[in-house]
Amino acid sequence: MSPDAGAFDAMFEMLSTAEADRVTGRYAPLADAVRELIDATIRTEADDDVVDKACTEIRAITQQLRRRTRPVGVSFRVDGRPLPLGNAVIGVCNPIAPPVVVHHDGGRCWSEFVLGCAYEGPPGRVHGGVSALVLDHMLGEAASEGLSRARFTGTISVKYLRGTPLGPLRCDAWIDRVEGVKAFARGTISDAEGVTVEAEGVFIEPAWARDGR
Repeated sequence: MSPDAGAFDAMFEMLSTAEADRVTGRYAPLADAVRELIDATIRTEADDDVVDKACTEIRAITQQLRRRTRPVGVSFRVDGRPLPLGNAVIGVCNPIAPPVVVHHDGGRCWSEFVLGCAYEGPPGRVHGGVSALVLDHMLGEAASEGLSRARFTGTISVKYLRGTPLGPLRCDAWIDRVEGVKAFARGTISDAEGVTVEAEGVFIEPAWARDGR
């Protein structure tokens, strides 16, 4: 069930541009460092003493970071637009996000990004669920006109044409058509040889967002 307007607004903390720059400048480098740590953790063949030391030091740092935390489910708005720092796809402060940086061009959006071994399914290939995650977000970006309109995923269908290799990729998404409160979006993920995954979805404007239509 989608939140009502009041509950939805309560999920956001308003920041000025300067405050947003400060938050991003402070915490995005930490997320970058943890992304490197995740990759190193997956691939390491370090000796026992190195692993034991790493475990001790990581746990100690984690305890320090937990001393001051924000509530779960709270994101930010800057100049009326969302700044989802913790988003699983685009969150620059979320180390499990690649992150995907979205560019908008009219009614289309696109991104070039890298998926490393943290996103592996079959050996050397991107997990199908990760491809679906990226496409769901990118179609949502297109359908919501850059997250400026409240339109949420109703249904999404993903077609896997071939295995998507780990490494540099591109995602494109666009609005196919709009029918009343429904926006129909389509998109693809591609590697250097062409499209590997395609998707189409229906994104619905909730009742509380329809005032003034």
